[in-house]
Amino acid sequence: IYLAITEGKTDPAGTINRPIGRADQSLILRQVDPDKGDPACTHYLQKCWHPKTFYPATLSVPQDGLSLVQLQLETGRTHQIRAHMKHIGHPLFNDERYGGNEILRGTQFSKYKQFIQNCFAVCPRQALHARTLGFIHPRSGQEMYFTSELPADMTALLERWRSYTAHRDME
Repeated sequence: IYLAITEGKTDPAGTINRPIGRADQSLILRQVDPDKGDPACTHYLQKCWHPKTFYPATLSVPQDGLSLVQLQLETGRTHQIRAHMKHIGHPLFNDERYGGNEILRGTQFSKYKQFIQNCFAVCPRQALHARTLGFIHPRSGQEMYFTSELPADMTALLERWRSYTAHRDME
């Protein structure tokens, strides 16, 4: 089970069952590829959503903000989470290879751009965390699971976003 901070408001829950293959002959990048991709399945559950409230109330911008998403894999393809989330329009925050560093698009407000740059500094990597990993012990046959809390940089990013949007709501 993974936790990720993604751009935009995701559906409350869903399954992405789309094959993944190499992107444009790249050795690194992957993309949904129905013709040459290998089967890949990702289940997701939105844990929370922090809206962006930097526009006048008359504008409807439903996809803005950040979501904390729980992801569970049925398959283990290279970059599966990153490729699947990009495919549904919700790249991981600050994932430069899959478009998550383009969160500046959609606004020309310099205060917001500075806020986003500060967020990139707080979490200077793709916002993806392996929450629970498990395997079957080779000798005992026992199922073993290991869980870790959300890292400090991702927690700080969510707190910074929550604080900024709450402050903006009060203006």
